[in-house]
Amino acid sequence: MRKWASVLAIASIIGVVGCGGGQADPETAATETGATAETPAAPAKPPAPQYREVTLPEGTTLPLRLRSAVASDTSKVEEPVRAELREAVVVNGATVLPSGTEVTGVVTQVERSGRVKGRARIAYRFDSLTHDGERYDVAAAPLAHEAEATKGEDATKIAIGAGAGAAIGAILGGGDGAAKGAAIGGAAGTGAVLATRGEEVRFGPGAAVTTRLTAPLTVRVKN
Repeated sequence: MRKWASVLAIASIIGVVGCGGGQADPETAATETGATAETPAAPAKPPAPQYREVTLPEGTTLPLRLRSAVASDTSKVEEPVRAELREAVVVNGATVLPSGTEVTGVVTQVERSGRVKGRARIAYRFDSLTHDGERYDVAAAPLAHEAEATKGEDATKIAIGAGAGAAIGAILGGGDGAAKGAAIGGAAGTGAVLATRGEEVRFGPGAAVTTRLTAPLTVRVKN
């Protein structure tokens, strides 16, 4: 009996050890399961923006605000000119070009004021704009500014010179002196006109100007 009891005890011990070796550690299994459940999902990519094309017809007005100065006495031909839309361009109730859209161009003509004749003039043309990171070629009407005529002022200067000369001549030499004085005074007034240029044309940053499209312009707009 003792012999059989020993055999049964040994068999029981072997069975317990075998069963224990085939099972996973509960704590380890729980840890692995939890790690898998907590892994964050990859973020979804935002949808790509959708665009549509809108065509601005010929004749569309572009109200602009200058960012750079232009002047008949300082600007040079081919010098860059920068501006921005001071109002949005709207088509069918939808904004196509927002206020602040950058517009660029170049100076095309410069004429300083003459001493005898010829008024000051400055001309420029915008040929591109940038919207939503894209640059577009633009066909727009040129802008030109000309100084006001000064003929009236010139005539006044000559008349004042002649009048002053006549008064002095009359005091010094009677009738003949008045005639001579008038001629001398008139000549002096003419000399002042020849030595003085007329008004120049100057537009600084912030000046409001307006042009229009001379050809249709197609722009990509976000939906």
